[in-house]
Amino acid sequence: MNTAKLAGSRPRGMCPSIVSKSASVLMLLLATSGFAADPYPLEYWALREYMSGVELSPEGDRLALLKIPTKEADPVLEVYDTSDLSNEPFRVNADPMEIIGFNWLSNSVIGFTARQKVRDQIEGFNEGVYEFKYALLDIETEELESYDQDSQPTVVNRLPSKPDHVIVSYENYDRDGPAGRIQQAFRPQAYWEMNIKTGAKKLLIRGKLRVGAIRFTADGEPRLAQGFDERSGYYTWYHREPGDSDWQEIYRQHINDFEYFGVGAMQEDNPGHLYVYANHGENTEGLWSFNIESKSIVEPIYKRSDVDIGSLVASSNYWANPDVIVGVTWSKDKRHIEYWDAEEDAIQRQLERVIPNAHRLDFSRSRDGQTILIRNWGPRDPGTYYLLKDGKLEIVGSQNPLLEAGQLADVRYITYEGRDGRRIPAYITVPNAEPPYPLVVMPHGGPFVGEVVDYDEWGQMLANNGYLVLQPQYRGSRNYGMEHYRSAFIKGGQGGYKMQDDKDDGALHLVEEGLADPNRMAMYGWSYGGYAALVAAARDPQIYQCVVAGAAVTDRNQQLNYYRFLLDGAPGIEQIRMWDDSISPIKEVEKVNVPILLVHGDVDQRVPPLHAEKYVRELERHGKDYQYVPLEGADHFYNTLFYHHQLLLYESMIGFLQKDCGPDGL
Repeated sequence: MNTAKLAGSRPRGMCPSIVSKSASVLMLLLATSGFAADPYPLEYWALREYMSGVELSPEGDRLALLKIPTKEADPVLEVYDTSDLSNEPFRVNADPMEIIGFNWLSNSVIGFTARQKVRDQIEGFNEGVYEFKYALLDIETEELESYDQDSQPTVVNRLPSKPDHVIVSYENYDRDGPAGRIQQAFRPQAYWEMNIKTGAKKLLIRGKLRVGAIRFTADGEPRLAQGFDERSGYYTWYHREPGDSDWQEIYRQHINDFEYFGVGAMQEDNPGHLYVYANHGENTEGLWSFNIESKSIVEPIYKRSDVDIGSLVASSNYWANPDVIVGVTWSKDKRHIEYWDAEEDAIQRQLERVIPNAHRLDFSRSRDGQTILIRNWGPRDPGTYYLLKDGKLEIVGSQNPLLEAGQLADVRYITYEGRDGRRIPAYITVPNAEPPYPLVVMPHGGPFVGEVVDYDEWGQMLANNGYLVLQPQYRGSRNYGMEHYRSAFIKGGQGGYKMQDDKDDGALHLVEEGLADPNRMAMYGWSYGGYAALVAAARDPQIYQCVVAGAAVTDRNQQLNYYRFLLDGAPGIEQIRMWDDSISPIKEVEKVNVPILLVHGDVDQRVPPLHAEKYVRELERHGKDYQYVPLEGADHFYNTLFYHHQLLLYESMIGFLQKDCGPDGL
């Protein structure tokens, strides 16, 4: 068995070790829990991803992945020979650190990031308990080089045209440095070309606030940049020709402009033009062609009137065609791809015909195009990886091999009319049973983000336990045009008012449709979703029997004061005004009229645990019915919820819904 070696002190370093292949999570749980239970044991849902991040090497002869071999273990990096996946893989871990992500930088070198918990308490808002290292692992020499927190590089371009070289930049960890959102986004960075075999570096260019966020071609040419002009208050975009040393400003947009504009990529088949994302005077964002010489948008490439476009689709053969764009995505009932490359479109359609439960399907190819790695995930597939090589399609593995397609639930896209006539998009996850169902309304966090429900573990877990799940895209949600987003700011704050009505109106719509039981409804959310659940707990008239609030913002002013200084320009000012005029749950505790389950990580850096602690004191003072479950060592983010955290969350939630949600439970 191969292992890698890393020198360094154990408390803050990484010490790779041999990992046993026999102790797989699948064997462990099958041996203790049986199979095909209905509903599944909550232990199944509590597992972190058994397999993730699968990536093909440039030449297609190797395949790397992260695997969590037992339910409480940290991820292990495994590298397989694609000619025979049954062969023993090369393995390495980062004990006592945890590998959280990796990429192939060449056909033999992998760059990966690891983290380690180094503090017991957060150091303030967005100052968590983890520190990070970046490392280069050479599969052939079995050597590993790591970089400390303050000196680790960020790989910004893997330079497919220059073997064994990458472009890196270095983050600024000076906590007394630039404080504002714009200053942080465009803080000066130096860009270096680094030899990943020798570690030698060559300075390419230094960025600055006015010309930063530099993007390079596969040949290492700096071609695009973005910055901010503090004196005039304009975002600026720049371009330069190969070999030039001067940047040419091509577009500027004032900080108070609500319309979106962003440069996607160069148009390789249309010299002198860029792909740009923009509203360009319209409600929804579209993809446009931008003429560099005239500094103007010249024509639409793809746009819709119902939803914003999503992102550009790069060639599946990154190593041979690194700067080639082949399509664009948009999302509604699911993610869709509009291709303008016939070969890519044909591969996509063929794979969709042969992959079981094909839903959101992505694929990547080796440099010669002959080896293909496929990932599928959707309502009836938590994530499955496939390898197509030498005409043979085989399964690499699943993110959760314990969940069978037949016992997962369908997700449907719906729209419904709110009480003021606004049309609200939503997703429902429907149990494999007969209606009417008990209902859990599950608003997304953010709140000003977009959500596309492909595979949602919380939604599937609840549906597996018999609950219909509604995920409303309430006003303020992105993806449905500027008007839907900005409607959250109309006439002052809508947090707890019309944004809340949108959620309740969805529940009542499902009652009218005969899908939901009006006497068995609850709300569950995390972060802003937790805030919405606490607002729901104090509404009158009341339509819910209980609420579950995870990582909830309980004090509006406390949370807003953490980042008020980061919100710049008219969009930021409108968000501040919205929150200043919105309901603060901690001031509504006296009105709470249903039982509450409160769940909060005790090292949450985004919504610090003081929120939960203050709210619990108020619940006690007013004699309200509640349960409080602290998650020891859990941060705000999903990737900090380990097996024991998720099991406690799920057991507490399902037990509360079944037994303590209203007079008879849900």
